[in-house]
Amino acid sequence: MTTRLRGRVDGVVQGVGFRPHAYRLASELALGGFVLNDERGVVLEVEGEEGAVEAFRLRLGAEAPPLAVVESVDWRAVTPAGERAFAIRTSARAGEASAPVAADAATCDACLAELWDPANRRYRYPFVNCTDCGPRLTIVEGVPYDRARTTMAGFTLCDACRAEYEDPTDRRYHAEPNACPVCGPQVWIRDVVTDDPIRHAAHALAGGAIVAVKGLGGYHLACRADDEAAVARLRARKHREEKPFALMARDLAAAWHLVHPSDAAGATLTSRERPIVVAPRRPDARVAAAVAPRSADLGVMLPYTPLHHLLLADAGGPLVMTSGNVSDEPIAFHDDDAHDRLAPIADLFLVNDRPIRTRVDDSVVRGPVLLRRSRGHAPAALPLPVAARRPVLAVGAEQKNAFCLAKGGRAWLGHHIGDLENLATLEAFEDGIAHFQRLFDVRPEVVAHDLHPEYLSTKHAMDLDGVELVAVQHHHAHLAAVLAEYGVTGPAAGAIYDGTGLGTDGTIWGGEILVGDLRGFERVAHLHPVRLPGGAAAVREPWRMACAWLLEAGAEPPPALVEAAGGRWDAVSRLARSELAPVTTSIGRLFDAVAAIAGVRTHASYEGQAAVELEALASGIDDAEPYEMDALDPRPMIRALTRDIIAGADRRRVAAAFHATIARATAAALAATGAGTRVVAGGVFANRLLLERLPGDVLVPRRVPVNDGGIAYGQAAIAAAAT
Repeated sequence: MTTRLRGRVDGVVQGVGFRPHAYRLASELALGGFVLNDERGVVLEVEGEEGAVEAFRLRLGAEAPPLAVVESVDWRAVTPAGERAFAIRTSARAGEASAPVAADAATCDACLAELWDPANRRYRYPFVNCTDCGPRLTIVEGVPYDRARTTMAGFTLCDACRAEYEDPTDRRYHAEPNACPVCGPQVWIRDVVTDDPIRHAAHALAGGAIVAVKGLGGYHLACRADDEAAVARLRARKHREEKPFALMARDLAAAWHLVHPSDAAGATLTSRERPIVVAPRRPDARVAAAVAPRSADLGVMLPYTPLHHLLLADAGGPLVMTSGNVSDEPIAFHDDDAHDRLAPIADLFLVNDRPIRTRVDDSVVRGPVLLRRSRGHAPAALPLPVAARRPVLAVGAEQKNAFCLAKGGRAWLGHHIGDLENLATLEAFEDGIAHFQRLFDVRPEVVAHDLHPEYLSTKHAMDLDGVELVAVQHHHAHLAAVLAEYGVTGPAAGAIYDGTGLGTDGTIWGGEILVGDLRGFERVAHLHPVRLPGGAAAVREPWRMACAWLLEAGAEPPPALVEAAGGRWDAVSRLARSELAPVTTSIGRLFDAVAAIAGVRTHASYEGQAAVELEALASGIDDAEPYEMDALDPRPMIRALTRDIIAGADRRRVAAAFHATIARATAAALAATGAGTRVVAGGVFANRLLLERLPGDVLVPRRVPVNDGGIAYGQAAIAAAAT
């Protein structure tokens, strides 16, 4: 019996080889019909013998290409048309766009084999790609995803590439960035004539040069990881005092010479997302001390473009591969701007003529959690437990900003923007929102923002006309992000720990136990409040928080801590007793205080440095007994650990005992709520030692950043449920 089915395929099914997959499957089963892209995804019809049509239906999603994500297929029977052949038809667009755009994907094994094959026409070609790998978000201008709507539109395919592009049996069928040395982008050294620019750059790196490398989503600054002088120069020129640099290793074996091997880290390093993986460093790792001073970890990634593979192979060793910017600026991605901004830093520029539409930083993973969701992850759609009846824009927080758009049951969490502290970052934020609105045809009617009126993201929301504004408390957004990720709509208890967030009472929260859902919350417990002497100055100078906590606990300060204050201890003590200093319940600031008391860090050059180094000090001590801590009142603990420090106790054991205390108190506080579902979120939970000590049934964010990079997703989920 002849039958015909029409299927609507939703998910990441454009630009990932899904149409040729359907074509090959239909041809194998001798079915007629067609497949095409439209503004929502893929539409297809298949006709033939009933058993063959059923086999097609069952295998279409199960055997989808590697980069495809089939969310659903809506099938319905239609009248047979007598078609015997199957065709791939021209893309159509008739309504609102909602087709998810694929994330950029690391070079696949088949393309790597061509890259290293001297007999292949793409031998050592730094832009080899196919439908299973290569750029997506970084080059796409619009949907449906076709070459004319990418930055590859200016490169005319040669006959050989055109033949691949038009052959449904070829893995490069409609691979929109398809190219070769004859017709595609080229690479060169700026202001230098050389026959082999990549080998030239590698030779310069070996000689101690700093090289600006135009990559997939922007420029990197590279130097030899084992060259102490080169790393020191890079730090000085980039104005990045101590924050660790990321490294790129040639392959997994080379990565294991830098960090301790583990199955989980290996799987993440070699995944198609190819993020930076922050893992415990090997004591014998051959890297300059200045790469990650006073850190127990190294951030390592593997090459994810052909250009990176070539450069790492020619360089002969791991490279520092850090964002191409001056500290606190967004990554450079336009060529002239990159040259202007990076010329004082880089000795050499390895550039190419493939335009980048969207700047995208490297994603960062630490243990089970995302610290930065960007290249390889964005703009993959996330689910909304309560569908948005009206289109939503969520503008996120001030630090580690990422925006989010939502429509129906989908949310698109944008790529990492950074800290909204200057005009360049604000412009990147606004451009990213506008681009995503065009890509996904979202015209926001509801805009969710943080309670803090001085955040630039909040001010952006306030400046928008004709929209309904929804103000969302910072820590509620953290809670909601985890609930939305796991599809939880009922009440849950959350331990939300971070550095700062404006509370509903006007104080600075950051050590909160909340019970709530997407529609509301109750603050059932919190860290004992303390003054924040100097406001933002206390973040840069952790000794100030130590002063405040020691006063609150009635403990005498270690003499070395008073000395580190440089004669300002008494003045800050008076400030910490006055109402001029704001009140905070931040556990992030408690970590700062303990780090300063323990002599780990009294002055910080980047956010979270004191906590990072305190965790590093505690690493490897698994049997430290927790201090006394009644509920979330750390004053007894502060008194005890300060006495230990003054008495000359092992600082490593003190640091480990502090972590054990916070973990035990957190578990107890969550249990005391009686809630069946318990979650954690906030930047403090980037701490591996805390996560390892929590009960196994606690939900931890995995698809969205645990820190403020996930705030916008939570805001969007709350706005969708509220409106």
